Amino acid sequence: MKLLYVTSSFPYGHGEGFLVGELAELRAQGHEVTVVPTFARGPVVHDDACTFVERTRRAGLLSPPVLSAAAAAVRADAPAVRRQLLALRRSRNVRVLTKNLAAFPKALWTARVARELGVDHIHAHWGATSATVAMVAAELTGIPWSLTVHRWDIRENNLLRRKARSAAFVRAISADGLADLRRRVGDTATPTLVIHMGVSVPPTAVEPAVPAPGDPLRILVPANLLEVKGHRHLVDAVALLGSRGVAVRAELAGSGPLRTAIEGRIASRRLDRACVLLGQLSHEELQRRLAAGSWDAVVMPSVETPSGEKEGIPVALLEAMSHGLPVVGTSAGGVPELLADGSGLLVPPADPAALADALARLAADAALRRSLGEAGRARIERDFASDEVVRELVARIEEATGIEEARRGAR
Repeated sequence: MKLLYVTSSFPYGHGEGFLVGELAELRAQGHEVTVVPTFARGPVVHDDACTFVERTRRAGLLSPPVLSAAAAAVRADAPAVRRQLLALRRSRNVRVLTKNLAAFPKALWTARVARELGVDHIHAHWGATSATVAMVAAELTGIPWSLTVHRWDIRENNLLRRKARSAAFVRAISADGLADLRRRVGDTATPTLVIHMGVSVPPTAVEPAVPAPGDPLRILVPANLLEVKGHRHLVDAVALLGSRGVAVRAELAGSGPLRTAIEGRIASRRLDRACVLLGQLSHEELQRRLAAGSWDAVVMPSVETPSGEKEGIPVALLEAMSHGLPVVGTSAGGVPELLADGSGLLVPPADPAALADALARLAADAALRRSLGEAGRARIERDFASDEVVRELVARIEEATGIEEARRGAR
């Protein structure tokens, strides 16, 4: 099949490295994938995303190609364009409406790209502006489309009810996300279902290190520096461990708006040697270091924010587990769906003491680390391996494409 993937910024920027595995697997299974980033922001950060650049159609929101395509769309079928534009007025507030209007010319350009390429299906990641672009392009061209919702985009509720009714199906990446989605969109004939994000499973697991007496437990926190990721509770947990005489070294890999606040928290607790900010690592570099055994455990101290934002199922945890590393997560968002079966340690969110207790257990018990690593890897092989996840996604896409082709044949 020929697929058009509408992303937020991928392959540019640092925020969608989790798409590498899905797109690579689609290619491996013989599908032709073209990427349209809604906002092509920044450089290509992830080395393994470079292979997708040649199959990316990049254009600024108000670039000459976009404006030219938009003008041509109006000349070709002004009533259809007008109907799409008027439908955006149902956006739930001025901020969401402004985002949708800003992306509208890009949607008309995307419709042209889809026609030129002869794509069979359009798929959008995120239910926000990228899904608006995909929906408008699909409805103008008659090409079936679908979308994946993650976490904050469900809460934003950017025309989700209309998108759910327009799309062939809506994929949530966790059961918790699916429940939130269904509360937003209500009853709809469109299937709404869980298809997890998958990851590639390395051929061999990491061989656990045998630490020398006094060596710290090496912890990785692979998450952008956002409130929902709960870094401050990890810093507080490391401080508690220090007061108990438990040696740990936590490395925080990611960037984001809370960097200054987290640096200040580390400094105020005099944890400069125990908590280290690595900055943004490329997806390829992160995978290389996981495979090399650079860390003994991976931690995701996620929380639900006061505004209601929460995790999906973090791909960073999936990747760590696929390498056979033990993981610690919190009972926030979709994380319990991943770890509640004992494939990792699960602690309450925003509870530094409970997090410190879990890390102290890992530090003191090499056998526990090994057994959790084995259980986590088995969990990924069973339910999150990218080849099986993508086959399920493709089956849904093929079903939607076949239905649309049958409709066309009956006309």
